[in-house]
Amino acid sequence: MKSVSVRKVVIMLCSESLRSAVLTVILGALLSLACGCSSYEQPGETAAEGRRRHERVARINRQEMMADIDSFLLLDRPSRLTDKRIP
Repeated sequence: MKSVSVRKVVIMLCSESLRSAVLTVILGALLSLACGCSSYEQPGETAAEGRRRHERVARINRQEMMADIDSFLLLDRPSRLTDKRIP
């Protein structure tokens, strides 16, 4: 019979328990994503109101991102190349 040291047994048990703990956390995260993110409404508002709120926040975030990109590329200021107005 092969002799196994106590240290190897402890390491094996720790790695198995660590694997099961990590798997439990991952499965819990996936379950919460599947259940929690599908509902838009909060207490006191309907699903349509929640959806409108989410769409509004996404629209505002896109507008702010475009404004940041424009200011980074210096597209938010008028050109000062000439002082004459060209029709």
